[in-house]
Amino acid sequence: MFKSSKSMAKQTELEGTRNHISAGTTISGDIETSGDIRLDGKLIGTINSNGKVVIGEGGKLEGEIICTNANISGTVQGKISVKELLSLQATANINGDMETGKLSIEPGANFTGACSMGATVKDINQISGNQKEKTA
Repeated sequence: MFKSSKSMAKQTELEGTRNHISAGTTISGDIETSGDIRLDGKLIGTINSNGKVVIGEGGKLEGEIICTNANISGTVQGKISVKELLSLQATANINGDMETGKLSIEPGANFTGACSMGATVKDINQISGNQKEKTA
C-alpha cells in the first residue's frame, strides 16, 4: 500500500543518473531511462527519457526521441518530442518532425520536416457552454 523510504530514495537516485553511449558503439533497440542520456555512437530505435537527451556531434539516431529537454549536435532521422526546451546546435542535422515547448536553433543547423511549438491553451471564458481553444 505504501512505498518504503528505501524504494523512494532509490527512485530519486535513479532520476539523477546519467547514461552515455560512446562513439564506436551501435545499438539496435529502444532505450527507456529516468535519467539523462548522451549519445555519441549510433542508435537505431527510440530514446524515451524523463531527463535530458544529448546527441553529440558524432552521434546518430534513426528513430524517435521522447524527453523533457534535448540538445542536439549530431544527426537525427525521425520524430523528436520534447516537453520543454529543444536546442539545435550549429552541427545538428535533423530529418523529421519536431514537437517542443520551446525551440533554440543556432545558425548552421539543418532541419527538414515540420515543427510544432507551444501548447494548446483553453480559454477560461465559455461561450454557450462550449470551450474555446487558443494556440499559444
